[in-house]
Amino acid sequence: MANNIADIRKDYKLRTLSESEVSPEPIGQFDKWWQEAIHSDLDEPNAMTLATATADGMPDARIVLLKGFDQTGFTFFTNYDSAKGQQLLENPRATLVFFWRELERQIRISGLIAQTTPAISDDYFNSRPEGSRLGAWASPQSDAIENREWLEANEKKFVEEFSDKPITRPPHWGGYVLKPVRVEFWQGRPSRLHDRICYSLLPSGQWKIQRLAP
Repeated sequence: MANNIADIRKDYKLRTLSESEVSPEPIGQFDKWWQEAIHSDLDEPNAMTLATATADGMPDARIVLLKGFDQTGFTFFTNYDSAKGQQLLENPRATLVFFWRELERQIRISGLIAQTTPAISDDYFNSRPEGSRLGAWASPQSDAIENREWLEANEKKFVEEFSDKPITRPPHWGGYVLKPVRVEFWQGRPSRLHDRICYSLLPSGQWKIQRLAP
């Protein structure tokens, strides 16, 4: 079995990435690749790994969904009381990783995390399907629960509670924005000689662009 796993490999040949063709700042370059991902009809191109760490340095990671990006950073939403919410409270630094297999591309974005404004959280929460809004109330995310029946009973309780009034955003649920300080764009190339272009934020606020060895 171990030998079979070791034999799994793919030679990447689709595209290239050079310093001469990238944007002067990473959000612009991300937008270029994002538009290509959208027009390539990828399955959930906004799915990304969110890597966090506890105050004492224990790492953790999971898949979340990107819900917006602009010059301020990359936005996602979750339960503030969850394990990742607690980790981000203790250590407000994180890394996002996108892997678009069909385009042979990976993006790593590291930076500082802050909660979005309540207005931004409200706007997104109110745009969600009713079931998702109720789920934000019903699920004490990351807590141990008795069984599936307990969760379904809790959901039923909130269905009844909000049967005759708007489903407001729970105070424990909202958005985060990651403000990048380092962004790497990886393009697969033959013989594992991949293209890696890295943006690093300088104290001046300018971005330094470097090619990294694969």
